[in-house]
Amino acid sequence: MKGSAAAQILSLLVRQGATVSVAESLTGGLIGAALTDPMGASAAFRGGVIAYATELKIKLLGVPADLLEREGAVHADVAAAMAKGVRDLAEADYGLAVTGVAGPDTQDGKPVGTVHAAVCGPRARVWHRDLMLTGSREHIRDATAKEALELLRGVLEANLGEQSG
Repeated sequence: MKGSAAAQILSLLVRQGATVSVAESLTGGLIGAALTDPMGASAAFRGGVIAYATELKIKLLGVPADLLEREGAVHADVAAAMAKGVRDLAEADYGLAVTGVAGPDTQDGKPVGTVHAAVCGPRARVWHRDLMLTGSREHIRDATAKEALELLRGVLEANLGEQSG
């Protein structure tokens, strides 16, 4: 499923003449790997940042330190800031970001399975998806990557409709 979603996403990006970059925390590169799997990915995929440590979210992605201090790393606004940060860093049209808790322990008072995904697109518009996933650490990471790709695909499909409408 991830492979076919990634191929569809890349096709949509190429049709729009757009590019994407990713910022990943709990998925550790699964989304970037999925998006680089289809042939021709370099036409639309700019790159990614695996910002597992909180301080890298600040240094590399420009997530405000006060936001992280106030809310912790697992928050919808942090995902949105990561998406904007990677979009700006990579000079891409879209930034896709995920942050959450895959387990085995809670983080910042958030239970295992709490996940936030965000897409930052043209004119810094942000779309987000908040998830509560269950299962093993591996399942949560895989499900997060799948949900994030689905969020991006939905945004791209909507934007394609706006462009042709």
